[in-house]
Amino acid sequence: MKFRCERDPLVEALNAASRAVTTRGSSLPVLSGLRLELHGDQLQVTGSDLDLTISVRAAVSGDADGVAVVPAKLLSDIVRALPPGAVTVEIDDDEARIGSGRSQFAVRTIPAHEYPQLPEPAESSVSLDAGAFAEALRQVVAAASNDESRPILTGVLMAAEGDGLRLVATDSYRLAVRDLPGTSVLAEGQQVLVPSTALRELSRLLSSAEAVTLRLGERDVAFEVDDVRVTSRLIEGDFPNYRGLIPNAHPNRLTVGREQLLEALRRVRLLAREATPVRLVLKADSVELLAITQDVGQAHEELDAKHDGDELTVAFNPEYLIAGIDVTPGDEITLETIDALKPALIRGVDTPEFLYLLMPVRVS
Repeated sequence: MKFRCERDPLVEALNAASRAVTTRGSSLPVLSGLRLELHGDQLQVTGSDLDLTISVRAAVSGDADGVAVVPAKLLSDIVRALPPGAVTVEIDDDEARIGSGRSQFAVRTIPAHEYPQLPEPAESSVSLDAGAFAEALRQVVAAASNDESRPILTGVLMAAEGDGLRLVATDSYRLAVRDLPGTSVLAEGQQVLVPSTALRELSRLLSSAEAVTLRLGERDVAFEVDDVRVTSRLIEGDFPNYRGLIPNAHPNRLTVGREQLLEALRRVRLLAREATPVRLVLKADSVELLAITQDVGQAHEELDAKHDGDELTVAFNPEYLIAGIDVTPGDEITLETIDALKPALIRGVDTPEFLYLLMPVRVS
């Protein structure tokens, strides 16, 4: 294999594919490498840990087709360190030679035949608006769990809902639900569970894209954005019955400016140390924020607000509360609750397509 390419686009391709390369010990040492496949003037760079695969196409000036596997970190570091300009890569049976100007490197390759056969993406596809999908991921993915001992909760549920798509995630302390009306991706009644790690990687690609193509297979899902494909195994198992967590009615409803509440919470949080909750005292025409940490001090702030219901004090983990309000759209939000021990529901006043459910913290 032999090709030439400008340094910067090659660095971008190597870095993107490397994000899927396993950093933990693997029973397959070949997975510590990037698979390079050259056909004509098209180079495909692939990194995988078998659960997540990222494949990137890059335009190069090809001289000799071929397939090779090169240690991922070493290859990326070398190319990134080269001076700007053209980079030449030449690979034979057991050595990759990388050069630019007077800089020359030789790296031992990994036998390409040891690289596992990766599944081909499904032929049928659906195109989604990248901006809307990116916003939905920003609102939902952060609520998924990072606890690998509960794999079901590390996924984001994608389900057919009415005439559109619903995304749901929970870590058992909070729940985020976002509807994308008119986005028909799944068949009626169909749902799949996509690892949140894959969707986080996808989110990185969507900021400058116009569309994302989704290809759903029996055991995996692929997302294509421009020259990058992110493929992930689906999580097997039943997602919790999240609908049962959402109350039908709330006797207490607070309406408040989103930015004002967000800024006040960030200030009061400064005194919420060592898992100290932030208390919200809901009154008829205001909401009072209070954080008290023993042997440190306390913070207090009051905001104008409208509250329908009984005067009530409810406490939350400040990080989770801020995270939910931050991704709730609109100038005004509502916080609805039954009592101090039941989950609270946060929504934008004019944006019914998103809701955030948060468990309160019991305080004396």
